[in-house]
Amino acid sequence: MNIAHWHNCSHMKSSNHNKILALKIDVDTLRGTQIGVPALIRALKKHQADATFLFSLGPDNTGRAIKRVFRKGFLGKVKRTSAVTHYGFPTLLYGTLLPGPDIGKRCADILRITRDEGFECGIHTWDHVKWQDGVMNASAMWTKSEMTAAQDRFTDIYKEPAKTHGAAGWQMSKHALRLTQSMGFDYCSDGRADPALATPHFPVVNGEIIDCPQIPTSLPTLDELIGIDGISETNVAAHLLKMTEMAPASNHVFTLHAELEGMRLLPVFEQLLIGWKAQGYKLISTRTIFETLRRDHLPYFNAVHGEIVGRSGSLLLQGPAFLPEIVQSEN
Repeated sequence: MNIAHWHNCSHMKSSNHNKILALKIDVDTLRGTQIGVPALIRALKKHQADATFLFSLGPDNTGRAIKRVFRKGFLGKVKRTSAVTHYGFPTLLYGTLLPGPDIGKRCADILRITRDEGFECGIHTWDHVKWQDGVMNASAMWTKSEMTAAQDRFTDIYKEPAKTHGAAGWQMSKHALRLTQSMGFDYCSDGRADPALATPHFPVVNGEIIDCPQIPTSLPTLDELIGIDGISETNVAAHLLKMTEMAPASNHVFTLHAELEGMRLLPVFEQLLIGWKAQGYKLISTRTIFETLRRDHLPYFNAVHGEIVGRSGSLLLQGPAFLPEIVQSEN
């Protein structure tokens, strides 16, 4: 995965490392919740794989994403990933010509079934489009309101608060990162990292250590790969499996979407599940990674923002080591 503006940091070594790959499932829309989630549960059960599901809990206003047409790279991504095919025409009208349906209210049973099937469930966002397009320039009050709305709805559905959070579009501001340490999350998976450098860590914002571990996504997503350098739906699984042939230095985290891998790209996802198991990976949830961590041994990395090839906009990234002399001494 090519990450622009990437900062050099020391390579984190891992001794006697088992081959593990965590699956993180972002659920963005009503359709993804209703159709994609049940399909993914069946596929994961079939292949004896675990995963963490992160849900959008408020209104589905996907149609409002049309404003991103002016963002660099957005039109290209829409064309490459066939947005109408993946999301469905009605979904692309939600929040504009059609009212945005309330996902949490409409799909509470599906969310509870996901938990009852043994999968970790957490928060993706309240309003996906509103968060993805607004959080970077939003106030602390706005950010707290959005995150609190999601936590309140999660608690209404599950009768207990969420213990993990994975930001919509990997968009996180300093206000949002600060809230992760005060809202009861055990850990979060809000950002991205270079596969060779990715590691669980405490994020640091302008010298301020955030007391909530981050487990970043390390592998590129299917929609970032398809349509670039000759990669298509027919060969994208083979391309990604080639990237995971060798065990990573720390761990692999792969993010998929209920609207993509849970529907049109489900056969591709099953190819990946079969291929990863053949490579010797244990397919786990991000919580399983968290449960192996020792807080007093976690490194500190600066939280930065940058671009990733195949995705528009600026994302939260695992940046350079905050205390590089400590990292070097441990190597």
